[in-house]
Amino acid sequence: MNTNNLNIPSIDLPRVVIVGSGFAGLKAVKTIDPKKYQIVLLDKNNYHTFQPLMYQVASSGLEPDSIVYPIRKVFKGKKNFHFRMAEVQKLNADKNELVTNIGNVNYDILVIATGATTNFFGNKNIAKHGFTMKSLRESLDLRSIIIQNFEQAVNLSTIEDRQKFMNFVIVGGGATGVELAGALAELKKSILPKDYPDLDLNQMQIHIIEASDKILGSMSSNASEKSYKFLKQFGINVWLNTFVNDYDGDIVTTNKKPFHTKTLIWSAGVKGAPLEEMEDSLNKHKRIKTDEFNKVIGYENIYALGDVASIVNEENELGHPMLASVAGQQGTHLAKNLNLIASNKPMTPFRYKDRGTMATIGKNKAVVDLSFIKFSGLFAWFIWMFLHLMLLVDFRNRLIVFINWTWSYFNSDRGLRLIVRKVKRVGEVNYSTLENVN
Repeated sequence: MNTNNLNIPSIDLPRVVIVGSGFAGLKAVKTIDPKKYQIVLLDKNNYHTFQPLMYQVASSGLEPDSIVYPIRKVFKGKKNFHFRMAEVQKLNADKNELVTNIGNVNYDILVIATGATTNFFGNKNIAKHGFTMKSLRESLDLRSIIIQNFEQAVNLSTIEDRQKFMNFVIVGGGATGVELAGALAELKKSILPKDYPDLDLNQMQIHIIEASDKILGSMSSNASEKSYKFLKQFGINVWLNTFVNDYDGDIVTTNKKPFHTKTLIWSAGVKGAPLEEMEDSLNKHKRIKTDEFNKVIGYENIYALGDVASIVNEENELGHPMLASVAGQQGTHLAKNLNLIASNKPMTPFRYKDRGTMATIGKNKAVVDLSFIKFSGLFAWFIWMFLHLMLLVDFRNRLIVFINWTWSYFNSDRGLRLIVRKVKRVGEVNYSTLENVN
């Protein structure tokens, strides 16, 4: 193993090291001028994941290769660019050095774009027994669990036992929770009755538990009300002003009533995923505090972008929303500022341009909030589909997703419902006789 700069050549250009290949990191690499900087991108995976569509992987709507793209292919032919699949273990800011699992690398400028992770708010039992959807692996695990549930339910003789496997509790009424609930409702209506004719799918219940008094709380009242109506039309149970206190793998305890389920899906909160050495620079949501130029407060050559970052000012105490659009804009803006620095020109402050938010609640149903108009229904659904297609990295991905969506729309069918990995719940022994094929 080469422990010196990861076998990256030293050249007469300042080196920018970017940690994380999410929307912020990807946009930054694309925009930084390779004639002015040597660019090094580090990530523990060798692919970029289009996170807004991970719920469709979890619900068998898309195959995983539809929403990922190899990093090396994204930047094929880019000069002075180097990618290393590595996990950062330590930051030595005084030495301008990162320690990774494959060696050390020095930097002149460091950009931290490590994204976010699930926030369980200290509830260890939920973290132990619940399921999350913050990575491609977690989405695939959830897909396997959903299908395993029905393979298990079809072998059980009592309604009570079957319902535990056929009931799903989604905690959090934000976009992720609402979109996943709608996808599960479509499975219940059109797919599962064909796959499992021996089961009475009327016994399947989908619950959304939301602590506030409305769903999609970050969107407009119109979006919240319309999405609530759409969810009810799908037969989804929406429990507002309801707090989850505990979960033991079988029973969800709340301030109102218990829910019996083998599958609790947690989408109720996220927090930044910073490097450990940045502990003194974090706000209460574990996001790195930066100035309006995305420079980490207290450092001269370290910047932070996207979900892990929080620009501190009077107007924006907790930072911008943790959205792909924010991360992408910050990545592009910082890269332009670095290009300005290389040309001895002053940087410009970051100003987020809110181009709107949207969410889909199943076939023909979506809500869209734009600055000048708010609408819902079929047209909103087509807008949602078009924009998500255009945001995918590559034409091939767009074509595959479009074909999948078109096929599903006209045939009421979904992708291959395969259990590619056997996922065991905590505390369960001999859960399934299914063979692990992966």
